Amino acid sequence: MDKYPQDDLKLIYRVLHRHLSQHPELLDSAFFEDLQKRLHKQAGAEGIDVSDHGAWDEWLGNVPVSCEKRVAKRAVIR
Repeated sequence: MDKYPQDDLKLIYRVLHRHLSQHPELLDSAFFEDLQKRLHKQAGAEGIDVSDHGAWDEWLGNVPVSCEKRVAKRAVIR
């Protein structure tokens, strides 16, 4: 994944993550896990606390959503 631009990796992650509820098998995908680990590492190197969902969302290029709103819309993915 090192040869791909960070913006491309972020875009692919945002699209895959947005569709997890329709494709829960992505949660077990080695590619998705490797992509997330890579992005977490990059974000951390830039000083982003990836456990802060708003900061993580913003770094990925999403509109930040507060934890309260995120939890209210949380669904179980099966």
